[in-house]
Amino acid sequence: MEHIVVAALAAGMLVAAFGYAAVGHGGASAYLAAMALAGIAPAEMRPVALVLNILVSSLATWKFYGAGHFRWQLFWPFAVAAIPLAYVGGAITLPGQAYKVLVGVVLVYAAWQLWRSGRAGDEMREVREPPLAAAMMIGGAMGLLAGLTGVGGGIFLSPLLLMLGWAGTKQTSAVAAPFILVNSVAGLAAVFVSTGFTLPGYVAFLAPAVLAGGWLGAGYGSRRFANPMVRRVLAVVLAAAGVKMVLV
Repeated sequence: MEHIVVAALAAGMLVAAFGYAAVGHGGASAYLAAMALAGIAPAEMRPVALVLNILVSSLATWKFYGAGHFRWQLFWPFAVAAIPLAYVGGAITLPGQAYKVLVGVVLVYAAWQLWRSGRAGDEMREVREPPLAAAMMIGGAMGLLAGLTGVGGGIFLSPLLLMLGWAGTKQTSAVAAPFILVNSVAGLAAVFVSTGFTLPGYVAFLAPAVLAGGWLGAGYGSRRFANPMVRRVLAVVLAAAGVKMVLV
């Protein structure tokens, strides 16, 4: 890959990692979007996105946990069902065009959610515990989709927790980050075991960029509210990449 393309990817992913880590996400949907726009082969996109996702979601998990927002009782029912199904999804290699369409739809959905969430503020309403069976079924479905596509599942979990009143904004971020982390680890392990894939050399340049962005974003978001403009700019990029993957 040309150096200028790698540099552009690294710069874009640094900004994306900041914006996503600020809300407890790993940024895989943005990394997939950037790689789609750069013309990277679908076979490379999923494992690379998962690796970068693990780096950023690890930082977000640490920062939001340290800030006291994590709730184990909210996290474990989703995660216990998601992890094995994320591994199953990671072991499945979809045909190139089917993968592109699926990821394209996921990116458009992620763009919509980011645009909707592009506002500051927290919920002051009372939260309630999710039903155990429902949480496990939802977690399993999200884990499977995470493994299939290379996203961690946070873009699906976060709006659901908020919409159903199961968590406030900071709690949602603190649960989404480790949920993304465990799904990404399981999905990546399955990809490596099933395909023997070797990471391309340019990952060595992208990793420091997302670590820098993730460190700053997670530190900022765990104590303050993320800038809504950052989310909306990311939403436009994700929508463009999603449409490109579905149509081209």
